[in-house]
Amino acid sequence: MTSTYTQPLVYFYGQGRGDGSAAMKDILGGKGAGLAEMTNLGIPVPPGFTIATTLCLQYLETHQFSPRLRSEVERALQRLESATGKTLGDADHPLLVSVRSGAPVSMPGMMDTILNLGLNDVTVEGLAKLSGNAGFAWDSYRRFVQMYGGVVFDIPKKEFESRLHAHKVRTGVTRDIDLPLETVQAIVREFKALVCESTGKDFPESPLDQLWGAVAAVFESWNTPRAIDYRHMHDIPDTMGTAVNIVAMVFGNMGEDSGTGVAFTRDPSTGERKLYGEFLLNAQGEDVVSGMRTPEPIEALAQKLPAAYRELERTARLLERHFRDVQDMEFTIERGHLYMLQTRRGQRSGHAAVRIACEMVDEEQISREEAVARIPPNDLDQLLHPMIDPNSKLDLLTTGLPASPGAACGTVVFDADTAERLGRSGQSVILVRSETSPEDFHGMVEAKAILTGRGGMTSHAAVVARGMGTPCVASAQGLVVDEQARTCSVNGRTIGEGEWISVDGGSGKVYVGQAQLIEPEMSGDFQRLMEWADGLRHIRVRVNADTPADAHRGRDFGAEGIGLCRTEHMFFEGDRLTAVREMIVASDAEGRKQALRKILPMQRADFEAIFRAMEGYPVTIRLLDPPLHEFLPKDDEEIAGLAGQLGMQPDALRQIVHGLREENPMLGLRGCRLGILYPEITAMQARAVFEAACAVALRKGRVMPEIMIPLVASVVEFRKQALLVRQAAMDVFTERQMSMPFLLGTMIELPRACLTADEIAREAQFFSFGTNDLTQTTWGLSRDDAGRFLPMYIDNHIVDDDPFQVLDEAGVGKLIQMACEMGRKSRPDLKLGICGEHGGEPRAIAFCDRLGMNYVSCSPFRVPIARLAAAQAALAERGEVDRTRATV
Repeated sequence: MTSTYTQPLVYFYGQGRGDGSAAMKDILGGKGAGLAEMTNLGIPVPPGFTIATTLCLQYLETHQFSPRLRSEVERALQRLESATGKTLGDADHPLLVSVRSGAPVSMPGMMDTILNLGLNDVTVEGLAKLSGNAGFAWDSYRRFVQMYGGVVFDIPKKEFESRLHAHKVRTGVTRDIDLPLETVQAIVREFKALVCESTGKDFPESPLDQLWGAVAAVFESWNTPRAIDYRHMHDIPDTMGTAVNIVAMVFGNMGEDSGTGVAFTRDPSTGERKLYGEFLLNAQGEDVVSGMRTPEPIEALAQKLPAAYRELERTARLLERHFRDVQDMEFTIERGHLYMLQTRRGQRSGHAAVRIACEMVDEEQISREEAVARIPPNDLDQLLHPMIDPNSKLDLLTTGLPASPGAACGTVVFDADTAERLGRSGQSVILVRSETSPEDFHGMVEAKAILTGRGGMTSHAAVVARGMGTPCVASAQGLVVDEQARTCSVNGRTIGEGEWISVDGGSGKVYVGQAQLIEPEMSGDFQRLMEWADGLRHIRVRVNADTPADAHRGRDFGAEGIGLCRTEHMFFEGDRLTAVREMIVASDAEGRKQALRKILPMQRADFEAIFRAMEGYPVTIRLLDPPLHEFLPKDDEEIAGLAGQLGMQPDALRQIVHGLREENPMLGLRGCRLGILYPEITAMQARAVFEAACAVALRKGRVMPEIMIPLVASVVEFRKQALLVRQAAMDVFTERQMSMPFLLGTMIELPRACLTADEIAREAQFFSFGTNDLTQTTWGLSRDDAGRFLPMYIDNHIVDDDPFQVLDEAGVGKLIQMACEMGRKSRPDLKLGICGEHGGEPRAIAFCDRLGMNYVSCSPFRVPIARLAAAQAALAERGEVDRTRATV
């Protein structure tokens, strides 16, 4: 005889035993799993039961409860009534319950809760008799009608709060709990009338009807806008659903020997090992978070209710030891007796996360591997950049894309020249542009932050800002920049030049005024964590660096070489830009060579400084990539000025400028195509690289140059450029009477290069994947314009993520995988890396690790994040991440 096991829909806990455990978060949600586990540990928890998460999405599809669920809930209610000695709806011994959400991943404050369910005009009298406190009973009833009306019937909170406030003013009290009994009874009647007026239905008197209405509301709160936004922000799948927890009420509002609060086993801001939190006496849970009353610090509980405080301390130590992680706990004290209502992994700042992980290793609670695995890599941003003080009072102006992390305050300027002039004089300025171009570089260097109205996460502003470690918000919603008026506006609100704003590049928010900033601190714990991570990872981490300063910063953060040095970024300053422009407008090859001879020593000096900064680590130098028109002026005034510098007629220069403009410059004359059309450019740059390398080597420095040819679509293109580079190397080595090894490779950024990678690999010694352009050309998207519609695509689930922020493994990733496999089939020792902005994104790093790439490369401030993510990828490959994250 065979039997089939059907998984329960409802799980009970109480009387020292729970049907579930902490390992069942996917079914019970975090809250339900925590309550079941605490029950099994013998910790005082009110009895209750959990409706499984699987029912959430079913209900949201059908908006009905199955007969099986109703039957299991009825049985669980009977067990709950037996455990408490009370009955739902009973006039003498009424059972009251809370109905609370609980997703598998913590979403604090995002979904709904209802307390004191089961009260009606009859049971409120029974509660008054049982407690001997009619004021408490009616206050609980008032709270219930108010919460139920807001959550189930969607009546705005202000409708209840305004009526409550009017009664407090009329009676001359400031606290809800001080209202006279007759007034509270009148408020309950008024609230119920409001529900009837708003919905056309009487407030439900049947506790069972109340219960099913609350369960439905909690399920539906899974799809509120705030819950959806939170999931998208934290990469939580929409398919998880929430559980519903129905728990016997314990009351913190029964008098001065009762209370409620929240506590952490360690300080979530600093990581200090001490009980941290706050509480209120004679209150229920929503009072602590509503702001209507000011909570007291948890330390004060030791004086007011010492026995309960000691029990809370003991429970906190037990829970942290058991879960081997910091716990965020909710508790209620009813007439001096402590009850735990929730325990979950405590959210913490990046600073606290690193300190806690290291100290728990020292305490032998966790291993080094666990310490590395449990810190979200992106949390390290908080240790590397200034942050806005969370206690600042802020006036939000607009929100855009969080293009480069960190925070800054400054006065608004609208052009690069003003930014440079004021910045060099010591003023804090924020450069505000519709979009930036390479000509703005000198001003971007001096600005404390950059704000643009257009452009995406890989726009010029975003890429340059990340490289410099400058905060940047791109594609700010509603931002209109009027350069002539020297103003910008958002939805009719105007900000003039010289006014203060604050930019938070980590959140994408922009505020009016000057926010308080918290400066970053690099602790010894941070260095320890990085050392542990480096001992675990096997993929190398390089830095994208275009200047010696970037190179030094990358090395300070632990970079093991440069994966991308963009030579064009060296040209946008003073005499260099003039020489480049002279080269562009030259009418023949000899004129171009003459201008290039001026540029050669400048490039050579830059390369020397970068080689020295890298101290023998490999340096990958990309030859000139952008279209030539980017170096030329755009408006008539600038054209006239440049014409005077070059001894030309403005009309002649204007004709050259217009002749170089293209309909689609990103797919036009750029990359290796420039070098093929103007071979003297490639020859000059290659000579500068090898002369610099020889100069450093002659001073007993170690040098590992790698030259990268950009935008190759055909092996023939690569071959032609490679001949020029090798000839330059041979000429320099002959002149200097020395030689050194170097690598010659290509940037894979076109689908055709991926499809013909086997042919290209027969000539190239390394591939570096430029995922910014590869994403553009695979998707057919402009990274500067896609911000106009990609948010809508994400909101409507057309795409899961912005492909410029999160690597598209299904499409772009498949091309990369194909290129890696085909390339190594032709050349088994082919070096593989990634140098696009995805090189610092943790999921992309894990993908690169699985493909067996040699390195990832990212902007300097992403290097520690990449090091940690690479270590976590190695742990995942060893199958250790799931175990080490068991408590997360």
